[in-house]
Amino acid sequence: MIEKLNDDESVNGILLQYPLPESIDYYSVAEHISPLKDVDGFNPINVGWLNIGKPKFIPCTPLGIMKLLEEYNVELDGKKVVIIGRSNVVGKPLTQLLLQKNCSVTICHSKTLDLKAETLNADIIIAAAGKQNLLTVDMVKQGCIVIDVGTNRDENGKLCGDVEFDNVKEKALMITPSPGGVGPMTIAMLMQNTIKAYELQTNQQNKNQQ
Repeated sequence: MIEKLNDDESVNGILLQYPLPESIDYYSVAEHISPLKDVDGFNPINVGWLNIGKPKFIPCTPLGIMKLLEEYNVELDGKKVVIIGRSNVVGKPLTQLLLQKNCSVTICHSKTLDLKAETLNADIIIAAAGKQNLLTVDMVKQGCIVIDVGTNRDENGKLCGDVEFDNVKEKALMITPSPGGVGPMTIAMLMQNTIKAYELQTNQQNKNQQ
């Protein structure tokens, strides 16, 4: 099916929803998606372009976070950023984007020995670990910027993020809610990537015809 869609000029973007059946490795399938139609930015070729600072498609959630920071005129040059979470979807690509903006980036995860010590030193914290109330008010310095990428369900089944929002917002200079913050940006960036895919493919087709 992927090969068929790759060859179909009426299809401009392909994304692969997961989880897949246990017998199928997500990334072994994703690498078969044409790099020009890879609107998720997960094909290893596009990952490589991102890592050398010349991205064609950037994964949608990290791109949405960067757009948020840009929209609110957050100065990134020289800032200390802590990312909680090291996934291929958010943590790793976001690290590259922030490094390209001259941030000093620390990635924390489940094996980090003293998470609080790391977050208290951060100008910007991005929580993307998928654990409710992972970031509490005592872990955040006054005036910090907090971005909550987490999507969890509390004991009542209500959607919530990784941040203890009601308390942390009293100390944060800026903070995103979850749901309603990064999620809509992810969808918007998917649309942006799809338009970019159309443009790249159209340019390629025109070159081939010449």
